[in-house]
Amino acid sequence: MNILKELRGRFEAALKGLAEEPAELLEMIRPAQDARFGDYQANCAMPLAKRLGQPPREVAARIVAALDVGDLCEPPEIAGPGFINLRLRGDWLIGLLRRAVADPRLTIAPTAHRRTYVIDYSSPNVAKPMHVGHIRSTVIGDALYRILSFLGHRTISDNHLGDWGTQFGMIIFGYKHFLDREAYERAPVAELSRLYKLVNQLVDYHEDRGRLPELEARCGQLESEAARLRAASEAATGADVKPAAKALRRAEGQLEEARQTWRQVRQKLADVDADPRLSSIAASHAEIGELVLRETARLHADDPENLALWHEFLPACRQEIQKIYDQLGVRFDVEYGESFYQHLLAAVVEDFQARGLSRESEGATCVFLDGFDAPMIIRKRDGAFLYSTTDLATIKYRLDTWRPDAILYVVDHRQSEHFQKLFAAARLWGYHDVELRHISFGTVLGEDGRPFRTRAGDTVGLEGLLETAEQKAWKVVCENDDAKPQGAELSDEQRRHVARVVGHAAIKYADLSHNRTSDYVFSYDKMVALEGNTATYMQYSYARMQSIFDKGGVRAEELRERDVELCLDHPQERGLALELLRFEEALTDTLADYRPNLLTGYLFGLARRFSEFYEQCPVLKAPTPELRDSRLLLCDLTGRSIRLGLELLGIEVVERM
Repeated sequence: MNILKELRGRFEAALKGLAEEPAELLEMIRPAQDARFGDYQANCAMPLAKRLGQPPREVAARIVAALDVGDLCEPPEIAGPGFINLRLRGDWLIGLLRRAVADPRLTIAPTAHRRTYVIDYSSPNVAKPMHVGHIRSTVIGDALYRILSFLGHRTISDNHLGDWGTQFGMIIFGYKHFLDREAYERAPVAELSRLYKLVNQLVDYHEDRGRLPELEARCGQLESEAARLRAASEAATGADVKPAAKALRRAEGQLEEARQTWRQVRQKLADVDADPRLSSIAASHAEIGELVLRETARLHADDPENLALWHEFLPACRQEIQKIYDQLGVRFDVEYGESFYQHLLAAVVEDFQARGLSRESEGATCVFLDGFDAPMIIRKRDGAFLYSTTDLATIKYRLDTWRPDAILYVVDHRQSEHFQKLFAAARLWGYHDVELRHISFGTVLGEDGRPFRTRAGDTVGLEGLLETAEQKAWKVVCENDDAKPQGAELSDEQRRHVARVVGHAAIKYADLSHNRTSDYVFSYDKMVALEGNTATYMQYSYARMQSIFDKGGVRAEELRERDVELCLDHPQERGLALELLRFEEALTDTLADYRPNLLTGYLFGLARRFSEFYEQCPVLKAPTPELRDSRLLLCDLTGRSIRLGLELLGIEVVERM
């Protein structure tokens, strides 16, 4: 049950006649920050009093007089200038807990307003091994899918694979010109990845060499502008000082950014020139960019040779990706890659043209959108389609097929402008009755504060990431097991199973526990720590709860079937009970802006609350058998809540650690 939702419903009825639009006031009813002031607090009387021109305490008294909460709360108290403090009745809490004991869903009701969601997440380029950059999209999307499904929404997960386009033109060109046949037969995906990187590097080399003079000229222009503004800033007086200094800082920032780009381009060129083999290949393939585009165009035109190669490459690439998903426990309802929509792209462009929604610009077909300086190109001058065309076709297909109320795109923040344009173009196209949301997220950083990479500067592969996390977890599991007072309890096989579960959970939870819009620093040691807000701590807490039952020789299933009289007389018993009953609130908060870290925050708070309860309320050594059973039942409910919450995040638990 969502207690907060119930209270807000009661207050909404009490506010009738006092407030015409109570939604904003209802948001001011929240859990109390301090237990001394009750369980929930309503701070809506003060702003309402301002609207009505009346004293806040009088308005609070009017609200309380109209408030019908006697069945679930003790008499409300008015404090200070008009705070309304609410304390839930003990017998009502016990009634809810008894229902939770018998309910596999722990009284979390399916939604009464069922929606259809399509969630687009993970979406790797199948031609390359998955890397650390894919972890955020994959685990955030999977968590949202699980939570929405659990709450009763119709939810379709779609892995929009990068299985088409220029990257395959690069691989096909590389296969035809630079293939190491023995390496390909031994490890096809590794060799295809090498070919992609090589061709991409050569294409960049020639493009960078061509734009280097332009970058140098740009730096020169910005240096002159910065020098002019520096002189103006030094000469400025009075009210002109701050604007002049601000203009100078902006110019210096632009100059540093241009210099950084220039240095990066020079370094990339130098890396190729310093390698005799690469330099020779680059010199003999000066037209590689154009040749790659030709191979791509041939593939898109269903050229038999290129299409046969594409069909040859795809199964091996897809198999490698599936290995990662199997390790992560992630599945998708559908996996419609870019190739799936290829036959629909021409019709998209034709429809925009027929409706007068696009126009030609320098030979390309463009959609000009209000609020954007540059248009969205849906067909290039040479007739090639773009990601934007595919994404529009995808929206149309999803709406025609599933009629969703919402489409969520779990993609990193660097694609924000693309999605802003995409959604604007979809609205222009006539799709007004669907929620289109970019669920953006930040970057995974190394401990140096830069994007997380290997020592060689390469992006960290996801398979290696999982293996290393498992090794780190193995060490923690062994140390913890060996330190037990009665000696080690786990066999070598059990330790390996626990290490796998804990290691993979650590990767997922570390990501999910951060606000998705923020960058976060990746640290194996912190992830597998037994203290703090980590998956390892949560899993250890769950295992400790199971050990209580093992030590007491009690079967939780049998305990649930008995008529146990729950007792909440101790403050820690009551505090734990209240936290248990806020699970549904946490799920509601999580989906309000699609932020799984709010669920991890709730679970961590619940685990800490249980730790406080366990320290102050003896369970197996409780003063009476009745109190022992009551506290065991609270232990069981806590364990079930943590297990369910972690399951909704895509994380397993273990019975012993």
